[in-house]
Amino acid sequence: MKKYLILTIIILHSCNMKKNELVEPMAKKVDKILKMHDHERNDEFYWLNERGNQEVIDYLNAENDYRDAYMKDYKSLENELFEEIKSRIKEDDTSVPYFDNGYYYYTRYEKGKQYPIYCRKKDDLSNPEEILIDANKMSEGHEYFRIGGIDISPNNKIMAYSVDTVSRRLYTVNFKNLESGEESSHSISNTSGGVTWANDNKTIFYNQKNTNTLRTERVMRHILNSDKNDEVVFFEADDEFNLYSYKSKSGKYIMVVSGKTISDEISYISANNPYEDLKVFQKRIDGLEYSVDHLGDKWYIRTNMNGAQNFKLMQCDEEYTSSKNWKEFIQHRENILLEGVEVFDDFMVITERENGQRRFNVISNNDGKSHYIDFEEDVFSAYSSVNLEISSNKFRYGYSSMTTPNSTIEYDMNSRTKTILKESEVMGGNFDKKNYKSKLIWADARDGKKVPISMVYRKDTYVEGENPLLLYGYGSYGSTNSGGFSSVRLSLLDRGFVYAIAHIRGSQYLGRQWYEDGKMFNKKNTFWDFIDSAKFLAKNNFVDEDQIFAMGGSAGGLLMGAVANMEPEVFRGIIAGVPFVDVVTTMLDETIPLTTFEFDEWGDPKNKDSYFYMLSYSPYDQVEEKDYPAIFITTGYHDSQVQYFEPAKWIARLRDRRTNKEPLLMYCNMDAGHGGASGRFEAYKETAMEYAFLISLTEN
Repeated sequence: MKKYLILTIIILHSCNMKKNELVEPMAKKVDKILKMHDHERNDEFYWLNERGNQEVIDYLNAENDYRDAYMKDYKSLENELFEEIKSRIKEDDTSVPYFDNGYYYYTRYEKGKQYPIYCRKKDDLSNPEEILIDANKMSEGHEYFRIGGIDISPNNKIMAYSVDTVSRRLYTVNFKNLESGEESSHSISNTSGGVTWANDNKTIFYNQKNTNTLRTERVMRHILNSDKNDEVVFFEADDEFNLYSYKSKSGKYIMVVSGKTISDEISYISANNPYEDLKVFQKRIDGLEYSVDHLGDKWYIRTNMNGAQNFKLMQCDEEYTSSKNWKEFIQHRENILLEGVEVFDDFMVITERENGQRRFNVISNNDGKSHYIDFEEDVFSAYSSVNLEISSNKFRYGYSSMTTPNSTIEYDMNSRTKTILKESEVMGGNFDKKNYKSKLIWADARDGKKVPISMVYRKDTYVEGENPLLLYGYGSYGSTNSGGFSSVRLSLLDRGFVYAIAHIRGSQYLGRQWYEDGKMFNKKNTFWDFIDSAKFLAKNNFVDEDQIFAMGGSAGGLLMGAVANMEPEVFRGIIAGVPFVDVVTTMLDETIPLTTFEFDEWGDPKNKDSYFYMLSYSPYDQVEEKDYPAIFITTGYHDSQVQYFEPAKWIARLRDRRTNKEPLLMYCNMDAGHGGASGRFEAYKETAMEYAFLISLTEN
């Protein structure tokens, strides 16, 4: 095998080699019989799981070399796309400052630099700038670098900040005295990133991960500048649950949340008495989901209690928190999903979703009267922004549409007026939103459901039935992709592509039931919805039926693998980013990061029914001897969410079994993880690879 790989690499670097003469990397096959429920599978590429094995590394490098060689004729296009994407980004940019505990905080970028500079100014924006972290300097010498969190002590004197230099989402927390500039020699490793300060300015709470499974399993208490060992505040013994902690917006409580897909348990400690015992807010009950906000002498609880599938809002007194004391504040509504709550002293802002569209319901805490913040477009994305001041009467939110760049808007809840604090600039001078059109379309699914699709295209390049389509999908975990703006996407739109998002089941676009209908034993609805959306757009002459391309990442990569198996003839090409494709084998291995608390999403294959249902759609297991569309796969060697060997095994099996010769390409970033390359612009190099791949297919 090693000799073969070396030969491949030599061949790929031959300058005069033509595409049809290139030799594809072919991974060796080693029988590995996996048995479960009296069923046997032969995983002939199981050996690729051996992280650190030089033979594996050679194979991944050979895949990278093959991609480079295959796309050699489009390298100039890749470079053009990258520079084009980069040119639209304002390099010397600054975020909208937000006020917190006496300081305005913001990040800024300098021209030509990859990383942000984190800053603050005391009391007034006209005061001198204090640089907290210059990530450009701190990242020097690291192939990968990411700041996980910055948390300032209540007296504003000590900064805790976390760093990941491997891309495994294992952050090391460091401390800096902001008065003296002195860095502490003490650090805390293997954390989830952020810390929570108690009000004494010396006690912090942090979340510790299991270094093998990457599950956040402990909340720890640390005393600054003390030799005392850190204490375990809470250990989550159930490996289906994950932990996190935070301080309530009121500043009164440290909250500890243990949750899985369908159950939550919250505990709390007084931020003024950080050494007292945890109090359980409401003990866990299988199927009971809840989250809490503290305001005045009340708790507000968003919950699905008693069959409130789309959630309702409850209220209870500060001292009596168990569910028997919860009183209804906003009742459950069949057609409206209650997504979130933002509390202020005088107002409460409820984030809702009805018929796919998000909206903000502003409620007065004084007289109970409510009103909605209006939006002008049919296809848009809106979200609550940074709202840390509980005493404020102004609510900040972000807004964009598929044709309108993102804006940060401040809404005065008393006067009901909007102020645009910042509208993102699309640099280069060529963008005009009037050149683009977006629309919401409802596709017919095979079982009679209507699947919403957000679509955008450039008006002067659009001809009915003649444009290539890039259809994006995700459809898992209830995650909902709204129709927002992307300056990156313009590179495709300006070249005549139609871009669309299929809001398939598995998301919560149409409420909680839409999610329930796309998980567990309903998972295949997600795949059929995506295929039927593509067919609908072709059948109704929105796009060219011979030029339909699909894109999805992570769980959306599973979607890509599934639709490629189910109806490959629908798609001209597929881009699968960090794809979760080896579903059964991964979910059977509880030592693999993130497996155990995914059982409520996909099922536990130790259960026979779950095993065979998951097996019936698992992309890797369902690869057959048939024609497949062109596929471009991306992955990261250090990926903590979807291990590199899933896509590596998938492309190896596709190559071995497919009956046609459409390109199968993979790029493995040997320095990155699930989120791709770090740095402001580096990730766009992979985007340029993907777009060049799509464009190359339209020309062949």
